[in-house]
Amino acid sequence: MSATALPSTSGPVDGWEPCSDRSLERGDPLAGTGGFGARWLLVEIDGAWGTHAFFQSRLDPEIGHALVRRAESAGIRPVAIRRFGRRGDERRSQSTWRWALADARPGRESLRWGVVDDPSRLLDLPLDGSAGTPTDQPVVLVCTHARHDQCCAVRGRPVAQTLSRAFTDETWESSHLGGDRFAATMILLPHGLYYGRVPASDAATIVDRYRNGEIVPDFFRGRSSLTNVVQAAQSFALADTGDRRIEAFPPLHEERAADGRWRVDLGHGADVVAVTMREQASEPLLSTCGATRPASVREFTLETLTRRTAAV
Repeated sequence: MSATALPSTSGPVDGWEPCSDRSLERGDPLAGTGGFGARWLLVEIDGAWGTHAFFQSRLDPEIGHALVRRAESAGIRPVAIRRFGRRGDERRSQSTWRWALADARPGRESLRWGVVDDPSRLLDLPLDGSAGTPTDQPVVLVCTHARHDQCCAVRGRPVAQTLSRAFTDETWESSHLGGDRFAATMILLPHGLYYGRVPASDAATIVDRYRNGEIVPDFFRGRSSLTNVVQAAQSFALADTGDRRIEAFPPLHEERAADGRWRVDLGHGADVVAVTMREQASEPLLSTCGATRPASVREFTLETLTRRTAAV
């Protein structure tokens, strides 16, 4: 299914005009829009989440603030997770808190799980990757954070439901991942592959391809451990060559030229794919459902893509 086939609502409902509908109508490009996250801390917080899941939830807000400060000071991105479709009594009776540390840096991809019986113990969790049990199973995070953005819930929940049936152990609802206007959004760890405008009908295919080491280009936004510039260049190279392997285009060089263009060299076997792009600011837009002041966002336009043999 093409990204443009995403179902759209018929207009504002109770004053709500979905940001994902506006984005689709504008044709906002997906390439190069993944938020940065080289390493990730996932914490199971059951029940409802407020605007900020770590500060407004069943987790003690003092613990939540301390945990976020600790993770972010270590360069780690914290995200709240919970299982899809649990009953209210199950959520209220949470007595253990699962956690995971994911490293999304190329060549260091790893995922480790652990559990604590007191959330205060999360503050003593080693963040160097030495704690927890390593696993080869991926994690699928689907943003359903309604209090942060309505589109994330409306678009995300059908995707989370579909994936929780197909990949029960791997699938989690998540708090804010960024790119609300691209809902439904999800990320696949440990590689940190961002996807947007994901329809439930294609969600399982995206995960299946990931397990086979491939990207689905129609919904791909970029890889979280790389800059937005490299993300965009890789998307353009993927579209040009049709090579969908996750590791097909490692970044070799990235620079902003004097004329304002970006030039990125990507490896591709024995060759170098040279991508030249122009960065521009979009027309001012409302990027979330709750936004009231239009603002521009970065966009990348492909100018040239050439191939040369790598120097020996």
